[in-house]
Amino acid sequence: MNAKRPVIYAGQGVHYAQAWPQLKRLAERLAIPVTTSLGGKSSFPETHPLSLGSGGLAVPRAVPKFLAEADVIFGIGCSFTETNFGIAMPKGKTIIHSTLDPNHLNKDVEAKIGLVGDAGLVLDALLEEIGKTVTADRDASAVAAEIAASHKEWLAKWMPKLTSNDAPLSPYRVLWDLQRTVDIANTIITHDAGSPRDQLSPFWRSVEPLTYLGWGKTTQLGYGLGLAMGAKLAKPDKLCINVWGDAAIGFTGMDFETAVRERIPIMSILLNNFSMAIELKVMPISTEKYRSTDISGDYAAMARAFGGYGERVTRPEDIVPAIKRGIAKTREGVPVLLEFITAKETEVSRPGT
Repeated sequence: MNAKRPVIYAGQGVHYAQAWPQLKRLAERLAIPVTTSLGGKSSFPETHPLSLGSGGLAVPRAVPKFLAEADVIFGIGCSFTETNFGIAMPKGKTIIHSTLDPNHLNKDVEAKIGLVGDAGLVLDALLEEIGKTVTADRDASAVAAEIAASHKEWLAKWMPKLTSNDAPLSPYRVLWDLQRTVDIANTIITHDAGSPRDQLSPFWRSVEPLTYLGWGKTTQLGYGLGLAMGAKLAKPDKLCINVWGDAAIGFTGMDFETAVRERIPIMSILLNNFSMAIELKVMPISTEKYRSTDISGDYAAMARAFGGYGERVTRPEDIVPAIKRGIAKTREGVPVLLEFITAKETEVSRPGT
C-alpha cells in the first residue's frame, strides 16, 4: 500500500481462479497499473485506463517502461519463469509473488514475500485487509494519463505498419483491420508460435476474460488451430479465430478438414508470405543452399477442397470485406480460412523499440 510505483503482473492462475473481479478491484482501489503474461491475457480488460497491455517476446512500450520504473512488482497467479517468450522482470525490484505452486517461489525470480494459494482467495484476503485502511479508490488520473501517453506514442510509431496500403500486405494491417471488424467481446482468438504471436499479442486489446488464448514458453507450430476448434466447441456462440503463418499450416493444416467434417465453424486467419521470414536472419546458409525458409501453397484452395470456405486476399482494400464474408460463413456453420498474402515482415515490438 505504501509503494510509490507498484505494478501488478497477472498470470494464468487468475483465469483458473476466475479472479477477474478481484484483480480489477485491487487495481482500482490502489490505482496500480496492470500487465499480464500471455497466458494471463484477458484477465484484466485492456481498454481499462490502468492496463499496460500484455505480451511475451513482443510487448507494448508501456510494459517494460513501467516495470523498469516500479519499486514493487506484485505477481498474482504467475510463475515468474524466465523465458525468451515472456516478459523480462527487471533486477533489483521488490517482488511479491503469489502462486498456487510453492515450487514457483524463488525458482527464477527472487521474491521478498511469497504467498501460496488460489489467486482468488489471496486477492479476497488482500482486499479485506486493504479495506480496513483504504476505504475508497485512490485517484488514478495521473498514472492513467501516463499510461495513455505511453500507448499513444507507441502506437504512433507503429501506425504506418498498422495502416499500411502496401501490397504484399502488412501482417500488422491485416490484424489491425481484423480487430476493428469483429466484435471483440464476443470473439475468442489465439495465435500460433513465431511471428503471428508477436504481431498479434501487443496490439490486440482483450476486454472480456478468456477471450484470448495466449501461450508462451513454447514454439511448436500449428497448435493454434486445435485451440480454436476447442474454443468453438466450448463456446459455440463465440466467433473463434486462430492466427497462423504458412510454416504453421504446413504442420497441422490438414486438420482444417477436421473442422469441416465435424462442423466446427472457426475462422482461420493465415498470414502467407511464402517464407519463414522470422528465420531468415538465423538461417542464411541453409536458405541459400536449400531454400529452407521458402514455403509455397494455395491454402485457400485447400480449404475449399476440404469443403470449407477459402478466400485469398492480396489487396488492402479487400481485407475488411473478406473478414466480413468470413464471419457470415461461420454463422452459416462453415469453417473459414482467409489467406492473406503478406510481406516478409520481421520487425516486432520488442522492449526498447
